[in-house]
Amino acid sequence: MQDWIIDFRSDTVTKPTPGMQEAMQKAVVGDDVFGEDPSINALEKKTAELFGMQAAIFCPSGTMTNQIAIKCHTQPGDEIICDENSHIYQYEGGGIAFNSLCSVKLLTGNFGRITASQIQTAIQPDDVHRPISRMVSLENTSNRGGGSCYDFTEIQQIRTICNKSQLALHLDGARLWNALIAKNESPLQYGQVFDSISVCLSKSLGCPVGSLLVGSHSFIKKARRIRKVFGGGMRQAGFLAAAGIYALDHHIERLKTDHLHATQLGSTLMKLPFVKTVLPVETNIVIFELQDGQSAPALVNTLRERGILTYAIAPNRVRLVTHLDISSAMIDKTVEELNRL
Repeated sequence: MQDWIIDFRSDTVTKPTPGMQEAMQKAVVGDDVFGEDPSINALEKKTAELFGMQAAIFCPSGTMTNQIAIKCHTQPGDEIICDENSHIYQYEGGGIAFNSLCSVKLLTGNFGRITASQIQTAIQPDDVHRPISRMVSLENTSNRGGGSCYDFTEIQQIRTICNKSQLALHLDGARLWNALIAKNESPLQYGQVFDSISVCLSKSLGCPVGSLLVGSHSFIKKARRIRKVFGGGMRQAGFLAAAGIYALDHHIERLKTDHLHATQLGSTLMKLPFVKTVLPVETNIVIFELQDGQSAPALVNTLRERGILTYAIAPNRVRLVTHLDISSAMIDKTVEELNRL
């Protein structure tokens, strides 16, 4: 192992910047379960206003905000429509079944993106033998889709379908900040079409902990009760909220740098003989598939020996994620090492 490390495993590995650390140290705190932490209250208000929505709730993780949303929108026996590679299905420990007693209708999308027509076809008929279609969940950007972004006009068409069939529409926006920058969109657009939105602070924006769920006053009131049941009520967590406020103020526009770095990595990988395909690079995630007979875990180990940490998401697929702790010099070094393989 090299004495230097370049960590592409996830954008969750970042450390707080000096400015963020200072904001955390100066945070004014209180008991959030009593609603008395001014920093958390400020973060929730700020986030809700960004999306033009009525209220927000701060939680430890994106998994919790997604699972709370599902619990709020559904009853046991209902069905959720989502892409087969959705984070809520692939990476949340079976929480849809465990927490909400719901089934899932999985659709095969385009790099994690499903369409209005697919959703229309997937809605269950009014039949006692079938579960009740209750909500649609989209993921933007799509993690397993290589950081792919939805076209907003498609989201608007999905909203129309949901309105006609009385389905709740939830957004897993763990990396929505990346999509907003890549597509030159605004949070207000999303607040107008979704019933609930989950956004992470601990991925793209580099906070140590935290996600928010935004929605209507009544929805967030219900979410607060469910958060308590899930064990997500925190006390003097304003130190974490202060990091979130700092990130919203300083770390969104800089995502353009992460996207540029990812594009550089993707361009390099496309030229390597052991790489079969590279998923289209839109944001900060690069996923590539190896040639037949090549092993993703073996390549991950080889890169680790050279001081580059990556992640095998399948036997033949590797993921790299750029973030604020990846410098241009690190990208140059990685390109150099990849070309030596």
